[in-house]
Amino acid sequence: MPAPDDPPADRRQLYIAGLTLVAITSHLILRYGTSLGENAANVSLWIAYVFGGMPLVWGLLGNLLRREFGSDLLAGLSIVTSVFLGEYLAGALVILMLSGGEALEAYAVKSASSVLKALAKRMPSVAHRKAGTSFEEIALDEVAVGDLLKVLPHEICPVDGTVVEGRGVMDESYLTGEPYQISKTPGSTVISGALNGESSLTIRAEKLAIDSRYSKIMEVMRDSEERRPRMRRLADQLGAWYTPIALLIALGAWIASGDPVRFLAVLVVATPCPLLIAIPVSIIGSIALAAKRAIIVRDPGILETIDSCRSVIFDKTGTLTYGRPEMTGQAGAPGIDPGEVLQLIASVEVYSKHPLAEAIVEAAKREGKDLVSVDEISERPGEGLVARVRGREVLITNRKRLAELRPEEAALLPGIAGGLECVVVLDGHYAATFHFRDEPREDGADFIRHLGGKHRIERSMILSGDRQSEADYLAARVGITTVHAAKSPEEKVEIVRAETRDWRTLYVGDGINDAPALMAATVGIAFGQNCDVTANAAGAVIMDSSLRKLDELIHISRRMRHIALQSAVGGMILSSVGMLLAAFGHLPPVAGAIAQEIIDVLAVLNALRVAIPPKSLTDY
Repeated sequence: MPAPDDPPADRRQLYIAGLTLVAITSHLILRYGTSLGENAANVSLWIAYVFGGMPLVWGLLGNLLRREFGSDLLAGLSIVTSVFLGEYLAGALVILMLSGGEALEAYAVKSASSVLKALAKRMPSVAHRKAGTSFEEIALDEVAVGDLLKVLPHEICPVDGTVVEGRGVMDESYLTGEPYQISKTPGSTVISGALNGESSLTIRAEKLAIDSRYSKIMEVMRDSEERRPRMRRLADQLGAWYTPIALLIALGAWIASGDPVRFLAVLVVATPCPLLIAIPVSIIGSIALAAKRAIIVRDPGILETIDSCRSVIFDKTGTLTYGRPEMTGQAGAPGIDPGEVLQLIASVEVYSKHPLAEAIVEAAKREGKDLVSVDEISERPGEGLVARVRGREVLITNRKRLAELRPEEAALLPGIAGGLECVVVLDGHYAATFHFRDEPREDGADFIRHLGGKHRIERSMILSGDRQSEADYLAARVGITTVHAAKSPEEKVEIVRAETRDWRTLYVGDGINDAPALMAATVGIAFGQNCDVTANAAGAVIMDSSLRKLDELIHISRRMRHIALQSAVGGMILSSVGMLLAAFGHLPPVAGAIAQEIIDVLAVLNALRVAIPPKSLTDY
């Protein structure tokens, strides 16, 4: 592992390529432009060997010890053989080809994501704990359950807890993916990682920092990153058969002629720079083309694999739906004023982080209901939202919780309908049921059919944290039969891992709760830009949350593979012709290296076509 102050891999290879180019130029000037002679001119080439060739060969030796026989093995053999045979210029040209190709490869595959760093930076290192009448600054790992902590304005909440003093708002978009702020009052729950607004809040720590929700998600993401399958690169797939053929031709030429220089000549021509250069150039061009289409490719490796995925997994909200639930109806108990109920629960939902809260508040605004002050509020997982408003006790929960609390009143509930719902209890008695719908995208059903017909997707799945009825409703609307609902981020990861064992998987989601699953899939695609961590976890980010853009990305991948294969295979065919000429003694090592450079230029020029936008990038 390189030292912290070492330059990145692409810069190191760039330095080697630059040094080698200077060395070759100096050699040619000294050899043909002065009277110093060949030996003196070779000194500059030795500099290239020491500072460029040796690190490259050392790296290849490491690969051999790990039994990683990549497409650059021929280049390493060429460098070593050129030293033994005194063909220093030919070897230096190979160093230039290899280092230049690896610099492009390192640049192409260098991921802009730093998921765990983004998470770690998000969390504060200290907390402000109450000590008597003041607050002291302590390390985050010193926080104990029950401690009273001060969260200052614009500060990140350090642990999961409950507000005990103060009123304000917190931005939880970094955690939930929802782009709105959530009001907080005494009794409101707060989540570690949320950004406080302009008012300071005093909270009671409910969990240790290592047990807080944010920390747990980070732990799952770390595990997902370590277990993420590594795809075999396209260059290695082609090199698996190209390398042994080239070695057989080189050995055959040596044995038949008795001249080891022919062995070197064949290896120099065989150096697979169309693989080492043309493919990365195709990847870089495709990344640029995708960026023009509002698609940010963070992991270039997905361009080699996304078109081969046969199972697609969708998170529900914000991918197959628009992610904006709307209230569609209200059913009330006899004698209850529906307008009053809406006013009361909208006043409470201002302080809630639930996805339906905004829909309730918007419905109240549409009906001209003024919000009133809330005296107390409490929201515990599985129990619903409890508040006291104008002297009345308000409980906003679900039908399962109502059946547990007041089974005799559960019979008053209307039948289960598709979509989302919440149940309202006033002063201990059932009052109303509100219905909501997060409508599917208009093109959702057509897109699912398109994936199967045009992209050979054999299995589609919805994987959601929402209730089963809502997930089933969406699945029926878009034509998906496999549904997993009410799943936590950890459960999502296990389902994705199980699916990935059987198929290459494409996961599409948004929100930080999707980040671990995005990393567990073969290819993870994030919709939107509300959550930095999700964007970092994904292989690509589709900025405008469009299914058509997802189709464009798949076509960009398919086009990239076609042009890359055309460039690489075409280059290898030309190299094979050169190998045969070298084997019969018609192409010496230096001439072979120059011929190989010409082949490289042709392959790269063809690869550059990938960045030229075609008339259409989608057939959907």
